[in-house]
Amino acid sequence: MSMVLRRVWELVSSTSRGNVDGSGAEACSRSDLGELEQLPGDILLQILRELGPKDAAKMSCVCKALRCLVFDNRLWVHFLQTHHPDPSSDSLFFAEATLSYGYPLPLPPFHARTPQLSFKHIYGQRARVPGSVIIDGGSGYCKFGWSKYACPSGRSATFLEFGNIESPMYTRLRHFFATIYNRMQVKPNTQPVIVSVPICHYDDTESAKASRRQLKEAIYSALFDMNVPAVCAVNQATLALFAAKRTSGIAVNIGFQVTSVVPIFNGKVMRSVGVEVVGLGALKLTGFLREKMQLNNLNFQSLYTVRTLKEKLCYVALDYEAELSKDTQASFEAVGEGRFTLSKERFQTGEILFQPHLAGVQAMGLHQAIALCMEHCHSVELAGDSDWYKTVVLSGGSACLPGLAERLEKELKALLPPYISNGTRVIPPPYGADTPWFGAKIIGNLSTFPGPWCVTKKQFRQKPRLNLIW
Repeated sequence: MSMVLRRVWELVSSTSRGNVDGSGAEACSRSDLGELEQLPGDILLQILRELGPKDAAKMSCVCKALRCLVFDNRLWVHFLQTHHPDPSSDSLFFAEATLSYGYPLPLPPFHARTPQLSFKHIYGQRARVPGSVIIDGGSGYCKFGWSKYACPSGRSATFLEFGNIESPMYTRLRHFFATIYNRMQVKPNTQPVIVSVPICHYDDTESAKASRRQLKEAIYSALFDMNVPAVCAVNQATLALFAAKRTSGIAVNIGFQVTSVVPIFNGKVMRSVGVEVVGLGALKLTGFLREKMQLNNLNFQSLYTVRTLKEKLCYVALDYEAELSKDTQASFEAVGEGRFTLSKERFQTGEILFQPHLAGVQAMGLHQAIALCMEHCHSVELAGDSDWYKTVVLSGGSACLPGLAERLEKELKALLPPYISNGTRVIPPPYGADTPWFGAKIIGNLSTFPGPWCVTKKQFRQKPRLNLIW
């Protein structure tokens, strides 16, 4: 292999010199791989991978056999995966085929409406994308970082906790964004920003629309007054779907205080169908575990310890009654507090999502809220895929409890008639608690970013106010 690479490298070098001398075209036409042309295409493709993107691109001038391989999408997908963080071939195709044109998204099937993708061109375009600041303002805490990084670089309190309830929203947001930029040590005027906004004001009423418009205008105004060059604001539910390589489905976010069940068709929140809200969130789960630990005389110093135990030891039972008769004891060493051993609390904590009355909460179970949402979706006739609502994507830290997706699928099949439940799939958070952040990252690394997804200050001032509702 080393001899083959040396021979190919000589050809690349001579091709480069020929181009510098101004006689590259003639030199290329005379160049030949000789015996190397007898190698299988897969071997030649592997050689090009070893050479790297710049030198592989030069090989298109060497001979016809290599010219075809240089434009092979497999080669450039490999380079994208090697030189850019976290792009699987599936997510690359999904992003470039469905999201590169911005909103509104193309209707499915995408492959019938988009030209053949050239990943060689996409590689070149992505190399020039400036990257963006991503601020995922969750209901519990905020995750922030660069779109070019593999994961969020930091966390802070969410914008809801800045100032007090009497403070104007603009003032709270301005303080919040300034804090994030200070922690990232970056000037606001240097990069576009993607803001992930929690689903709020769930109804489709005029007052809810006005509240959403007011929040979005406050976000844009605060950022543009800080001289941010371009802003992309997308709701968390849609970003969670994008992270799962979907544009339609039901996004279930277990937030800090409540859980939202959001139907989304082709990237748009279907509030007319109905967003279901369950009055259970991560705070209630942690509080329930705390009460169980106190009843069993398990002493702890802070609620953070309880939350850690929830994340490390708790799970959702596929069959709650059967689990009660099992030995489910497990232990975890909490830093600075010693070793904790839990038993039935491990699955009883997650069970309140299905039986809220166990925690003294009068609300429907999570499976019932999702089933109700799916029934509403089924009754609405929409152009395109009639099964669009049968993909359920989970997000939020508490949605990462092992066994939750499997239990939900089981309960939904028991609740719903077969013509609705057949084909239903529940997807666990694709990127754990940071799933919406990664959905934003997919947008921020598009070959066409920031153009079709962002709003500039000039565009914001000129747009009719009603167009700002999301």
